[in-house]
Amino acid sequence: MAGNTDLHAAARAKKDEFYTQLSDIELELRNYKPFFRDKIVFCNCDDPYESNFFKYFALNFNALKLKKLIATCYNGSPVSGNELMLDFGDEIKEPQKTAYKVEITEVKDENGDGAINLSDVQYLLKNDKNVITILKGNGDFRSDECVELLKQSDIVVTNPPFSLFREYVAQLDFYNKDFIIMGNTNTLVCKEVFRMFMKDRIRTGYTHFNTGMFFYVPDSFEKYHHMENGKKMARVSTSCWYTNLPVKKHMEELVLYKHYTPEEYPKYDNYDAIEVKTYTDIPCDYYGVMGVPITFLDKYNPTQFEIIWQASGNTYANAPKDLLQALGFNPNIKYGGGLGTPVLNGKATYTRVLIRRRTQSIPYTQEESQMSMAAEPSEDNK
Repeated sequence: MAGNTDLHAAARAKKDEFYTQLSDIELELRNYKPFFRDKIVFCNCDDPYESNFFKYFALNFNALKLKKLIATCYNGSPVSGNELMLDFGDEIKEPQKTAYKVEITEVKDENGDGAINLSDVQYLLKNDKNVITILKGNGDFRSDECVELLKQSDIVVTNPPFSLFREYVAQLDFYNKDFIIMGNTNTLVCKEVFRMFMKDRIRTGYTHFNTGMFFYVPDSFEKYHHMENGKKMARVSTSCWYTNLPVKKHMEELVLYKHYTPEEYPKYDNYDAIEVKTYTDIPCDYYGVMGVPITFLDKYNPTQFEIIWQASGNTYANAPKDLLQALGFNPNIKYGGGLGTPVLNGKATYTRVLIRRRTQSIPYTQEESQMSMAAEPSEDNK
């Protein structure tokens, strides 16, 4: 069995086969039901043999009033066994190792039991030859085939590979797609993801922020936490959901009750900003720059606060020089490691998000709260 350190190492080693439980998918996606109506949902890292994302949307196709469901899988799935037991015929002996796409435009009650269940989905996939198509390539989300499907879709929902998360999110942002995806809280401070937070083009979802989730992993994994129904389960403590759709908690203002004093909120040695140990301690009467833990992003309301930048070991290399000057950054203060981490009384702190209160909050309107918050397409992306 394994600890979280081992599992994080597995992710870094590109062992990306962490499969999400259906209960966790249901818990998060129930919050977005209005956004799925008449939409094309694309699960572009999801083999029906093993993906509970595909299962969720296939079983709830009619309840969500979807227009179409598309799922693609990568060639060479490591998961043994499958629940749907699809039959691809004699030409393909091991379909679970073949890149293919599934496109569904309707799901009927084939067995007449009054409900849509897995047997109805199984019947559809076995008997409708137009549903399943073998891909020419390997099914990678970056392949030409999958990019074309991405362009056709409205909302992308999946658990992308841990090791490719930054590239995956950048692609969604480039093509201006709505998304609900799983990720790791460690990616909050990756420059590609953090800059999307700054532009209000990504936010955390409703459930499981920094509390951890259990995932199914392949039998080949030596490190795991426990067995469940004959399958290996691994817990990742830093797992969370990301989306660019509206999330209610990010529309609610934090209630601030503490007052600023220089003693309780000291300034950093190398920034003209004060240290705030937790988002609950943000002072109600301070409008200068503040450094808060990265967990603040789970509560971030862009109408109440402005994200200035992040203060971390690579800040000096990545931040615009005029911004560093405005932040009063002093590069002559040495503490070891990368140049940019906040220093307090001669000691380096953890990475901080540099924020500032807005002088006047602008509440969301009802109309805005029902709209996607994806980025506007650039001329290159149209």
